[in-house]
Amino acid sequence: MKLYESVIDATLASKWSDFFSALWRAFLNHSDSIGNAIFHPSTASVTSIFRFLMDFAFYYPLLMAYMWIIGGLIYYYRWERKENNNSVEKLELTEYPPVSILIPCHNEGYDILETIEFLLQQDYPDFEIIAINDGSTDNTLEVLLSLATKHERVRVINLEQNQGKAMGLNTAALFSKNEFLICIDGDALLDPGATRLIMQHFHSGTRVAAVTGNPRIRTRSTLLGKIQVGEFSAIIGLIKRCQQIYGRIFTVSGVVCGFRKAALHRVGYWSTDMITEDIDITCKLQLDHWDIRYEPRALCWILMPETFKGLWSQRKRWSQGGSEVLLKHFRNMLTWKSRRMIPIYLEYMISVFWAYVMMMFFILWVISLFTKLPDGVMVPGMYPTWGGMLLGLTCLLQFAVSLVIDSRYEKGMGKEYYWIIWYPIIYWAVNVLVAVTGLYLAVRKTFFAKGKKKRAVWTSPDRGNR
Repeated sequence: MKLYESVIDATLASKWSDFFSALWRAFLNHSDSIGNAIFHPSTASVTSIFRFLMDFAFYYPLLMAYMWIIGGLIYYYRWERKENNNSVEKLELTEYPPVSILIPCHNEGYDILETIEFLLQQDYPDFEIIAINDGSTDNTLEVLLSLATKHERVRVINLEQNQGKAMGLNTAALFSKNEFLICIDGDALLDPGATRLIMQHFHSGTRVAAVTGNPRIRTRSTLLGKIQVGEFSAIIGLIKRCQQIYGRIFTVSGVVCGFRKAALHRVGYWSTDMITEDIDITCKLQLDHWDIRYEPRALCWILMPETFKGLWSQRKRWSQGGSEVLLKHFRNMLTWKSRRMIPIYLEYMISVFWAYVMMMFFILWVISLFTKLPDGVMVPGMYPTWGGMLLGLTCLLQFAVSLVIDSRYEKGMGKEYYWIIWYPIIYWAVNVLVAVTGLYLAVRKTFFAKGKKKRAVWTSPDRGNR
């Protein structure tokens, strides 16, 4: 019996113990052939592995695209379709507990005035704004103090030195007397109905720890900015909808998310040594068996990088942060109680592996330009083929579905469809590079760097052309 036949037979077992026993017997029966394939590979086995990796590189993004499309449509027909675009105005809660809106700021003097004045328009009866000046070197503190004198809802915390976003959020959370917190960035514009929409989820269940909103892109003056409009709908928006279907989310949006303080207290609030505190707090809450929800109607308008340097820095941080969280919490995810987390992080690990496979193929292709490679490891080429056309059409279908869904929240999105065709060319290349780099940086920091608990502090990001 061949190895794959033994594995198939094992899956037919009626009990977990029988399943693992059958798998172990299959491994023992084929251990010699497995060892020879690994340590003494033949030309045929090398060719087979190479072909498998080529098929994986092609079919994996295709499979994930259709899974996101199907998951997004299920979410839309199950929940979103029933809601009217104007339902925020009609939404009435049984009670309106006080809410603290936290805004950690580092060198936000250019944007913070607009952010807070927009926040003061929240359609919610009882809220306060706590702005944290985290060691800014510009006029952020002066602007905040001026706003605090004009508006009684605004309170200011001043940290003399740059302590990092997580420390700023921790300080403000402990400073607040309210149970419910909404965290946004210092350059974000929160839609007036967002607080009400977020709070309805906390009313619906006591196990709801966080509600993440729907970031929308403000910076659209360059090709990179226009492409990100589609990315946040077709990639990030669809992924969150799909992940909500199977009950766990990889990360809340750090730029807009509501939290229950009791849940934060149980998990120790935000980790100050993690480069992406939003991914880490998401993982900690879900490992503690809290529920996290996605509210697509809670809009928040944000600024994004519009230069390659700014885009690279941002995506590298995201990638490194995701890998750091995976390495930090990996053992906890392997327990039976945390089994619902497995699909989320398995998807992430496979995505990183796909990036390394794509990098390997690119390196082999470059080498093949200068010398002849063995027939078994020849890369067909980096130019479009029928497979590339299929991926491109699937990508356009994914964007079309997402734009139709998100057009309920942002009118005129169809005009951005033309620019989205550049996404696979530009962003796939960037994402492959940052995934490879991010894992390396995460491993180095987690296992080899001195001072592993070093606090993650701010640097002023690229905010686009305004």
